[in-house]
Amino acid sequence: MRLGKSDIEIKPVGLGCWAIGGQFRDLGAEAGWGDVEDSVSLKALNIGLEMGIQLLDTANIYGAGHSEKLIGQVIKGKRDKVIVATKFGILCDEGKKCTTGHITSREDIRKSCEGSLRRLGTDYIDIFHFHLGDFEPDEAVWVRDVLEDLVKEGKIRYYGWSTPDTKRARVFAEGKHCISMEFAENVMEDNPDMRVFCRESKLSAICRTPLAMGLLTGKYNSSSVFGQGDLRGKDAPPWMNYYIDGKPNEILLNKLEAVREILTSGGRTLAQGCIAWIWGTDSNCIPIPGFKNGKQVEENLSALDYGPLKEQEVIQIRNILEKVSN
Repeated sequence: MRLGKSDIEIKPVGLGCWAIGGQFRDLGAEAGWGDVEDSVSLKALNIGLEMGIQLLDTANIYGAGHSEKLIGQVIKGKRDKVIVATKFGILCDEGKKCTTGHITSREDIRKSCEGSLRRLGTDYIDIFHFHLGDFEPDEAVWVRDVLEDLVKEGKIRYYGWSTPDTKRARVFAEGKHCISMEFAENVMEDNPDMRVFCRESKLSAICRTPLAMGLLTGKYNSSSVFGQGDLRGKDAPPWMNYYIDGKPNEILLNKLEAVREILTSGGRTLAQGCIAWIWGTDSNCIPIPGFKNGKQVEENLSALDYGPLKEQEVIQIRNILEKVSN
């Protein structure tokens, strides 16, 4: 598929690289996914690249820069074969492994860009996504202007906004080099307004949390417990609705069970079916499932072998979920 309005052709799936960043703290709370080993993460990234995946999605704050450093290691010697998307907007301290605030000036954006370039070991970023999803749209004009300047300087190729809101997205879409929007999209959390906006604006819809932070893989049940340092545990941030009080959301688990048979049709695993649902809903969508090991990468990327769910299957799932909700 084509990446937005560019001439870049990529496969319609990428890798979300939050979990491999390891531990860090955001506003004083755990923001990592538990223990991860760099050797395992690097092997998983290489498996993804060997399977032909180009898009690697990360952010400066994932592991307070550590995710970017790992990506920098695997793209050496193959930079032209990889599309690196990273984010800015939230400031962090690499040494203290924590976020420190939000950008407030043009210089903050430039420093964030330089920091990401250094950690990635590259002289350009393919897509620079604005990470502050609730930033005031009127104020976002100057942010967009800085990004256009960075394009002219060759520091970035394109940019986008990680936001679920079409009003904000529209501000960036007016920029010449805006290419994508990133937002949550999965079987349990559809955002048709953003999907339609991206399609009509010829922007790629990069779909984060396509597996609802692991909830849609079928690995967890109502009694699942998460290890120390896993943000899905008892101290989960207030914005998280997939896990409540350290437990998987039972309402969502029940909904998942109601549509399991359709999602796993044709021999798909549950995770592959959830990825296929996104493609079946909108062919302009690029899911970026996260991972912690190579096995997960292989399973998620192998969803390509099955393709999207059929239109009637997508409709059937919508009807079932609507009945379960009522």
